[in-house]
Amino acid sequence: MSAQVLVVGAGPAGLTMAIELKRYGVPVRIIEKASAPSQHSRALFVWPRTLELLERAGCAAPLVAAGHKVERATIMSADRVIGHVNFDYVASPYAYALMLPQAQTEAVLSTHLAGLGVQVERGVELSGFTQESGHVAATLRHADGREERIQTPWLIGCDGGGSLVRKTLGLASTGAEQRSDWLLADVHLEGYGFAPNELASFWHEDGFLAIHPFADGLYRVIADIDHAQGTEPDLAMVQRVLDVRGPGGLTASAPVSLSTFWINERNATKYRVGRVFLAGDAAHLHNPIGAQGMNMGIHDAVNLAWKLAMVERGTANADALLDSYNAERHAIAEHVIANIGRVTVISLMHNPITQRVRNFFGGLFFGLAPARQAVAERLSEVSLTYVNSPLNGPEDHAFPGPGPGERLSPQPGQTPVGQGDAPRFALLAEPSPELEQLRAQYAHLLEPTLRPPLSPRCLWLVRPDGYIAAVTLDPDLESLRSYLRRF
Repeated sequence: MSAQVLVVGAGPAGLTMAIELKRYGVPVRIIEKASAPSQHSRALFVWPRTLELLERAGCAAPLVAAGHKVERATIMSADRVIGHVNFDYVASPYAYALMLPQAQTEAVLSTHLAGLGVQVERGVELSGFTQESGHVAATLRHADGREERIQTPWLIGCDGGGSLVRKTLGLASTGAEQRSDWLLADVHLEGYGFAPNELASFWHEDGFLAIHPFADGLYRVIADIDHAQGTEPDLAMVQRVLDVRGPGGLTASAPVSLSTFWINERNATKYRVGRVFLAGDAAHLHNPIGAQGMNMGIHDAVNLAWKLAMVERGTANADALLDSYNAERHAIAEHVIANIGRVTVISLMHNPITQRVRNFFGGLFFGLAPARQAVAERLSEVSLTYVNSPLNGPEDHAFPGPGPGERLSPQPGQTPVGQGDAPRFALLAEPSPELEQLRAQYAHLLEPTLRPPLSPRCLWLVRPDGYIAAVTLDPDLESLRSYLRRF
């Protein structure tokens, strides 16, 4: 395990990938063609499930310290409240939306990576690569024009929506073409009548408007607008949108960032070709209404990193395990894109009749506690599962609790599954001589100590990323032994 895995792109997905691989003992090199970190805020939300995953590497605490916690979201139409979503419905130690500009998220992750002994190589660009027998041959172009040719066992493209890695692989993307243009502004606001820990969204016949509070008295304003391409936004544009669609009485001033953009929702046809992978925006792009894109990229990195680390450490079969990355994450992206598409259609209704129908049924929907909880869990990404994963093992339905592919909620007082310097499965069970024998036989795959079971006489095997791998009745250890044998 001497050659370095090459990560292309130092956004949140690439930084997380490098952090995860390095803490698992896999040599890694991360390059970024930009000569300096971006100062644009771009993504703003860090969701609960993302913080749970980053906690394993020790990154959650500094992110929380730098961010602003939002605990509630309100949806309005004119002066009528359609509904509320409270994030305290989410069973997580991070039951809130963390508002943190992407530039600051990247700064926290870069600092953590540097603490592990890996520096982002800025001004270094991937100019091409080919797959050879047992490695990838890549050419890197440095800022001074020097070219460097390297060999890497694995190349991971985290190089954004215009990914050279994806284009070189010749991968097509599926998904909707441009649906709408958008205004994004980080401004100071006077007259914000909601709580400082509350998000506000407005369904208006003129279009969608969202106002998100974050640190230092700033607010992010997001709105769909007509024909944004090539438009130079200004404060007057922001004020017009607020006046027309907002609750009234809002005054914008002192803009920190003003931009217009458009987006295509898309999903690459696959995320793995031989020894090359895609992650983050290089693999999938999302409409900003759902605020899922950056988080999805971080989840990609966590999913792939433990699998690649097992292969590089020689504790797992390569193809079967690595192929599951595409099977799991591609399906999740399809699901999220479809959900956001439905939300977008609902949010951007312009016809007065359909708006009245939407508002009526929206009020009924958000009046139900289970519906509010479902929305909170979907936004926070704790409800995303791998229930159709090829990695899922046996399940016994005799006892309640999460099944294969579902998230294990963090257990109070326990270290997160997957924390440490090696990717290992956790076993939740009552001690027995038979289990000790199993753990000794598969010490390279299992944590050294048992964790308490979720219910008596039932065994849970949990993956290094905190999702259930298998559930069996005690003392049915042969099913678990058969599952571990697959690796």
